[in-house]
Amino acid sequence: MTTQACATGSGTTLKNGLRSRHLTMISIAGVIGAALFIGSGKVIANAGPAAILAYIAGGIVVVLVMRMLGEMAVAQPDTGSFSTYADRAIGRWAGFTIGWLYWYFWALLMGWEAYVAGKILHDWFPMIPIWGYMLIVTVALVLVNLMKVKNYGEFEFWFALIKVTAIVVFLIIGLLALTHLWPWGQPDAVGFTHLTKEGFMPNGFGAVVTAMLGVMFAFIGAEIVTVAAAESENPSKEIVKTTKSVVWRIILFYVGSIFIAVCLVPYDDPLLQQATHGTYTVTLTRLGIPEARHIVNFVVLTSVCSCFNSALYTCSRMLYSLSRRGDAHRVMQITGKNSGSPWVGVLVSSVFAFVAIYLTATEKMDIYDVLMSATGTVAMYVYLCIAISQLKMRQKLDAANTPITFKMWLFPWLTYAVIFAIPAALVVMVWEGTYRTEVAYTSILAAVIVLMGLVAQKFNIGGQRATPAPQAPRTGLRAEASAT
Repeated sequence: MTTQACATGSGTTLKNGLRSRHLTMISIAGVIGAALFIGSGKVIANAGPAAILAYIAGGIVVVLVMRMLGEMAVAQPDTGSFSTYADRAIGRWAGFTIGWLYWYFWALLMGWEAYVAGKILHDWFPMIPIWGYMLIVTVALVLVNLMKVKNYGEFEFWFALIKVTAIVVFLIIGLLALTHLWPWGQPDAVGFTHLTKEGFMPNGFGAVVTAMLGVMFAFIGAEIVTVAAAESENPSKEIVKTTKSVVWRIILFYVGSIFIAVCLVPYDDPLLQQATHGTYTVTLTRLGIPEARHIVNFVVLTSVCSCFNSALYTCSRMLYSLSRRGDAHRVMQITGKNSGSPWVGVLVSSVFAFVAIYLTATEKMDIYDVLMSATGTVAMYVYLCIAISQLKMRQKLDAANTPITFKMWLFPWLTYAVIFAIPAALVVMVWEGTYRTEVAYTSILAAVIVLMGLVAQKFNIGGQRATPAPQAPRTGLRAEASAT
């Protein structure tokens, strides 16, 4: 359901407010998360310098998935994005499952983002407990999302700008070190010393495939822009632009950063796996940057706040879309008369963040680990669902001779390649064992939601489903065709 297609009654309609510069930075912010600054250290430690291959492989999958999602989204931008397309292409149970699974992932992740922000702030200013900072961050960002959508866009613009600036500075310093032009730091932290010194693939190819789970966890968020574009003036144009540019973002931000890190830092450096350090901190420290940890922590703080902000936005819009399709309570459609924000969805989606605050205050945050384990491979299932949806929808459109202006490359072969590669990677992860628990827990959760979706579909739970209202023609797929 696009914003124009929403019910015309007062209090149930989203309002456009995102500009092109907002969407550009939202798409960048979606790709750059704290996982790049900190989480990539664990990936490097497990896979060695060959972690660069995991990021390249994961990047290729994301680029292909974004192209497939772009093909579908250009026709009819929707606040439910891939959940809506799965509903139309595969069946109600598929849209139900992927929508709620995705909501669960981001809703839970908000609690962890608040926790990381609280730890950083407490480290700087210990007079307030971690849970106190978590409460401040959570309430502040909930208020942002209760305002007009342009406020969310402005926050993401500046958050993303800080992250981009930090990465560009890191790349410049790293390139100087690679070319022996950086005058400070440890003697072996120059040139391409560690790319092959300890072995390029010390733990074998299986470790590289397994590392892809950490990589995919880092990449998830790139698809948020297709949700946000539905609240812009020209959704189709913005989706095409951001989908095309995701290639250079991944190459520059991830592959570039990781390449520099594995050249300058030994993969077995014990600091790489510490949550208080991470790839950027270790690299910059070896290059002689004073207070590198605090500098990077400031960037990480903006990154986790950005992630929390986008997560809350995405969750509220996903609930809105699910509600429009009868897969969530109709109260999730209620929007502020002036703000146009689905405020009920915002408040409901923030519940896990407040749970995390309570668990931190009572020193029981380890319980959250169990819940988070069930989100470990959500990205894999979401991307698999997008690929299958695009395959089925495209086959129907080709059969109807419907013109398509923004197409997936080499269809259907690259689509089939993604559909095959994702389950194959999951099998390797289970066989290798490192992420067996995450795969198992996420699969169990997905199976439960699938069962709920099948029951809702069979017994028509949710009543009459909303249908799109008439809207102006868009470039790309026809709205009528994309609904088949």
